[in-house]
Amino acid sequence: MDFNKALFGFIRVAFSIMIALLVLFAGIKICSICYDFGYRVFTEPAMTNSDGQDVLVQVEKGISAEELGQLLEDKGLVRDHNLFYLQLKLSAYSGHIKPGIYTLNTSMTAKDMMVIMSSDKSDEEQTQTVEPSDTQ
Repeated sequence: MDFNKALFGFIRVAFSIMIALLVLFAGIKICSICYDFGYRVFTEPAMTNSDGQDVLVQVEKGISAEELGQLLEDKGLVRDHNLFYLQLKLSAYSGHIKPGIYTLNTSMTAKDMMVIMSSDKSDEEQTQTVEPSDTQ
């Protein structure tokens, strides 16, 4: 009977250690993913480093930051619409994006695009050249 108690106690301790290790590894993985996402908020490079391609983007009146991020991702201007959404919400351009038709380039960073889309120009089509940010 003592052998059964000892075996049961050993199995219980081993199982507890395995659960603790599983929780630890899951926590490390979640922290790693969160850190990578947070790091990208401030350091995400443009889609291309070279000249890139010009892309016409029409921003409708009343578009939300989430919808704008999805639009830019669909057009190939940003890698992750959720990342763009967070970058826009944390920037000074939040709530200042103007409706219009913009010529954006795949060599622009998210900030470059925000600058263009929040400018006070009232042209039908706004085409601006913004020097790509050096993120390296």
